[in-house]
Amino acid sequence: MQIGGQAVIEGVMMRGPNSFSVAVRTPSNGVRVHMFNTRSIANSKIGRIPILRGFFVLIDSLILGIKALNISAEEYGGEDVKLSNMDIFLAMVMGVGLGILLFIVFPAFIARMIQNSILSAFLVNIIEGLVRIGVFIIYLYSFSFIKDIRRVFEYHGAEHKVIFTYEKGEPLTVDNAIKNSRLHPRCGTSFLLIVMVVSILVFSILGKQTLLLRILSRIALVPLVAGISYEMIRLTSKYRDSKLAKIIISPGLALQYLTTREPSSDQIEVAIEAVKSILTLEGVPYVG
Repeated sequence: MQIGGQAVIEGVMMRGPNSFSVAVRTPSNGVRVHMFNTRSIANSKIGRIPILRGFFVLIDSLILGIKALNISAEEYGGEDVKLSNMDIFLAMVMGVGLGILLFIVFPAFIARMIQNSILSAFLVNIIEGLVRIGVFIIYLYSFSFIKDIRRVFEYHGAEHKVIFTYEKGEPLTVDNAIKNSRLHPRCGTSFLLIVMVVSILVFSILGKQTLLLRILSRIALVPLVAGISYEMIRLTSKYRDSKLAKIIISPGLALQYLTTREPSSDQIEVAIEAVKSILTLEGVPYVG
């Protein structure tokens, strides 16, 4: 069974085919685990349709990620930080809006500024894509200076180490997990970088456009770009030992040096509890 996860505030969210859990280190130094049964888009009828499923999996992951963050914030900070459904909706809107501004509008504006000076529309679109990747890397790097975010990055590393431990069939212990890499080929960071690269290839076939048309066309093609990227992640995960897969995933793994940090034993313990709860919900036996 394949599992995935996400770092949250002082904890880790893990997801299986039919469930997800959120494990959080409480202020009293205990570990509180929240377990839920849920149906993954990947296991629905849409999940069987290549390309199309990628966009819906992305939306599903975004919604679940915000729910997990809300649970962890409430657990760690108390009832005062509990978000209503409207708060969650507004957070999603603001997050999507910021993403569009940084990764679509700004690169499109730069491309529009230079397209009259460069004869090749193809080259302009390539430059736009490189600007997008540059903004993405700077965006991630800037977060590494925030103390609370660095804690999240440490839990991100713990999540990867424990998933590797499970995938190797080893007992789920801190000693086993701590030896594993904090970089994982199916990480969301790698997926987003692949999205950036695929967008260069897809958008490069478009000709010169006005700024508005350039922005709208990029937004309209997001489902296609996400779908292609998702299929690439699936294939590289399936054939991860092949030379081509290793070449494709290597930039994403390198980028994870920005979004992960080496975790402490306490943080690994939290990730282990998250994985154990998922395996329990899914009825999968484990050792540890």
